[in-house]
Amino acid sequence: MNRNHSLPWIYQKSRWLIGAIALLGLTLTSYLTLIKLTGNPALCLAGGDGCNIALSSSYATVFGLPLSLYGVAAYFLMAVSAFVPIVLPLEEKSQRDRLENWTWNFLLIGATGMTATSSYLIYILAFELHVFCPYCLTSAICSLSLFLLTLFGRLWEDWGQVIFTGLIVAIVTVVGTLGVYANETPPAPIDGRIPIPALKSAPKPGIGWEIATTSTPSELALARHLKETGVKMYGAYWCPHCGEQKLLLGKQAFAQIDYVECDRKGKKSQTALCQAKEIHSFPTWEINGELHEGIQTLEKLAQLSGYEGSQDFKYIIPGLK
Repeated sequence: MNRNHSLPWIYQKSRWLIGAIALLGLTLTSYLTLIKLTGNPALCLAGGDGCNIALSSSYATVFGLPLSLYGVAAYFLMAVSAFVPIVLPLEEKSQRDRLENWTWNFLLIGATGMTATSSYLIYILAFELHVFCPYCLTSAICSLSLFLLTLFGRLWEDWGQVIFTGLIVAIVTVVGTLGVYANETPPAPIDGRIPIPALKSAPKPGIGWEIATTSTPSELALARHLKETGVKMYGAYWCPHCGEQKLLLGKQAFAQIDYVECDRKGKKSQTALCQAKEIHSFPTWEINGELHEGIQTLEKLAQLSGYEGSQDFKYIIPGLK
């Protein structure tokens, strides 16, 4: 009698199911990574701004990279581990068994870590950001499904070892995640200038983040010049890069900027104007009739607009040129 046909269907199909769910998660996180890197708004099918608020929060970036990029790597490795023993059947039973055991153990570790991380992030969404993000919830469901299929999709010989491994991985993951998101010490000045503070929590609906930086006479003079020469900044209240651009200028200087809100739900929205100007990313600066996408250093704004006053600017974004 064929042993495979004597096994429950879940044991026979578990690798296919795990691989399919991992590919779904891979597609989802790839989309979110693309959205994060390009600064474009996410298509939130459930309505509201929860998706974009979640993607623009400080929790969506880890070590300078989009959190979703780590999800891409995790789902990719899970898919590979699920499919490799299927697409690479080995003739020798000993080799096949080793490959099966190795990949099942990796699936257990990976699924446990992903579920623990997703659980913490869902907590953050519910109790810190107070938003609903369908993409985040779908990813969490995918992680949980991978975990359950890994547990019950194989006839594990030693459940004690499985439980022990799962607990250790979960504890290490939670502790590591808490460490990553722990408060960091303020960055040291760079060439006498202060790095802008990180954007914390979620932007205020329709308004965005509070501008926590103060302007010096140099920022104020530049802002007045930009206004007098007809320079405009196009943005969206939920856009983190727009928030960082505002921090560079400072509260008092940004108040002088001719700012155009492009999101329909933003305060004093001018969506029609943004569409007429064909604004595709935020922020976008319009200077002398030309559009310049992305965050601009204050020196670059001065150069593009012909500003010749003091450039003793206070803040800086490390790495921005």
